Amino acid sequence: MNVVFLGGGRITSAMLAGLRLAKTKYHLVVHDCNPEKMRALKKRREIAVEPDLERAVSKADLLLIAVRPNSVVDLLRTIGKVNRPLLAVSVAAGVPLRILTKALGAPVRWARAMPSPVCRNGRGLTAVTFPRKLREKDRRCVRDFFASCGSVVEIPESKFDAFTVTYSCSHGYHALAALAQAAQKAGLDRKTALLASAHALADGIVAWREGKDSLEALLEEAATPGGIAATTAAAMDAAGYQRAVRKGVAAGLSKASANAR
Repeated sequence: MNVVFLGGGRITSAMLAGLRLAKTKYHLVVHDCNPEKMRALKKRREIAVEPDLERAVSKADLLLIAVRPNSVVDLLRTIGKVNRPLLAVSVAAGVPLRILTKALGAPVRWARAMPSPVCRNGRGLTAVTFPRKLREKDRRCVRDFFASCGSVVEIPESKFDAFTVTYSCSHGYHALAALAQAAQKAGLDRKTALLASAHALADGIVAWREGKDSLEALLEEAATPGGIAATTAAAMDAAGYQRAVRKGVAAGLSKASANAR
């Protein structure tokens, strides 16, 4: 199967790495309006590139729209009319199926997906959503493709923005940076601060994912009432930790809604 990426940015690069790691049999092609970006991808990822947009689309069995949300409509207008049946997937956050369908017309069958950059190491998580009338064969094709580099969850499009705001690995990186900086101010060197902070965040969460204990039980185990961990968590909450997270999620949802206009 020929899989053509329109857009050679970060998520395309991460997906290509994950697909290569999984040793898939897809024939991967990338088109980007930036020649230097295509040359770099070809050298680093050992994939085919196609500088001509029309030829790139004509080669696709599965077409991936992987440009920034504010560039999606312009890209689809540039493609123009597609005269053959084609399965396309947009990985642009916040751009709904109704806009995608309207832009290219009936021959193109659409789905949306939201893959994580962590897919580069095979541990990604991708949400997919489909229009009600999309046939099962196409749904399976999309699910199987993204399952090559991680887990896949199917959710209604109405929940897609909430998932997008919540699942981003940026939350983990942001928390890691903040905790490590606080640890450095407390006296740890940077290497040790990052090691301790990464254990607190990553290893603890893996223990929850791979174990059978509830999150509540693990919290109770890790934070003895009146102890250091409980005191630390209580002080974070008193300083507005949970309020800040809710405010951040709300801002992300607002941005996603703006992309849909």
